[in-house]
Amino acid sequence: MDLFEYAHEGESRKQAPLAVRMRPRCLDEFEGQEKILGEGSMLRRAILKDQLQSLILYGPPGTGKTALAAIVANMTRSYFVTLNAVMATVKDIRTVVEEAKERRRLYGQGTTLFLDEIHRFNRAQQDALLPFVEDGLLVLIGATTENPFFTINRALLSRSRVVQLEPLPVESIMGILRRALEDDARGLGGLKVVVSEEDLMFLAEAAGGDARVALNALDLAVQVADVDDEGNRPIDHALLAEAMQTRLMGYDRSGDGHYDLASCLIKSIRGSDPQAALYWLARMLLGGEDLRFISRRLVISAVEDVGLADPQALVVANAAAEAVERIGLPEARLIFAQAVVYLATAPKSNAACVGISRAWEMAERTGTVEAPIHLRDSHYAGAAQLGHGVEYKYPHDFSGHWVAQQYLPDGIQDAIFYEATDQGYEAKIARLMAGRTSNAKNE
Repeated sequence: MDLFEYAHEGESRKQAPLAVRMRPRCLDEFEGQEKILGEGSMLRRAILKDQLQSLILYGPPGTGKTALAAIVANMTRSYFVTLNAVMATVKDIRTVVEEAKERRRLYGQGTTLFLDEIHRFNRAQQDALLPFVEDGLLVLIGATTENPFFTINRALLSRSRVVQLEPLPVESIMGILRRALEDDARGLGGLKVVVSEEDLMFLAEAAGGDARVALNALDLAVQVADVDDEGNRPIDHALLAEAMQTRLMGYDRSGDGHYDLASCLIKSIRGSDPQAALYWLARMLLGGEDLRFISRRLVISAVEDVGLADPQALVVANAAAEAVERIGLPEARLIFAQAVVYLATAPKSNAACVGISRAWEMAERTGTVEAPIHLRDSHYAGAAQLGHGVEYKYPHDFSGHWVAQQYLPDGIQDAIFYEATDQGYEAKIARLMAGRTSNAKNE
């Protein structure tokens, strides 16, 4: 049965899952996407005026992508066609296109194509859509849980508007659950379900922004609940918790969430927040992230964010990576936790990273500049005759094992790449460098 035929009541609809039956029928019933569908928003006005252009609806499961497409189907004057990219082929697209051409020729009616899971289409399949979206034969509404800027052709993206749907706030999911409990026709209103606001709040929070998860768990709990002598179906916390046990973590090791959570972890470490860093670490581990990926990110963070403010950070991160490789889960989380807290609470400096970036840029521009003659290799016969190393000063022969001399090529001899900060150990480096600069000027 077509996803968008649920607008008509019937026995088939009554047998559908609660999450399908409770899909919003109009924009006023749509929950939790005020940013894109609030009063006066461009998308809302386009839908109400039936002036919709091609859209890519991007967001996690259960945020309303299919529901929004169903609302558009009910409100638009154009013919609505639905395909799922998992099963659809280029042949299916050609059929849609030929029928759209015939429909326009005979009736002057446009065609809107809803393509669910559009990220499943390969490049060739996406290219097959492009000319018909471009000339306006088809208005495309694509739905995807994957970042469209990674998975959809740039040409197709340029002809569509990307609309990002956010995970639903707890208040919105609470509203959806209450509506399901009160609705006699589509929901559970006739079943005398008894559940506390506190337990509904638990369900809404545990759903993680996914209304479908919350509704499915409530539906399951109601189906298995015992009916008391008065015909009521009491639902307690334990029953709801058991119904939620099958929920999977919202994390994809190979997808967008993989990089988003890693970014949150590293930015929390950089921001010196051990509480947040531990939370994002836990999310990654619960999601089944590759332990070696986490290890690499921590080693990089030790260099990029802590740097020479605490040189021991790199030692700690490397040691953690080696220990995790030997020990594995579940104890690996304890090793990671220690490393993450150490990195998050360590003094921070990116001076060395900034330094190599500056030096890299300079090297690209001056890569043909001759090396100073006194620094050139002098360990072969005839080198001295060329003057190589003749005026080189051996630092270990001087007090403090340091002597002022030119190490950079002529023309950039005064360039500054590394500037030590006043953080942690690097403050000692800063004082040492300042003293040597002062001595060099006095000589």
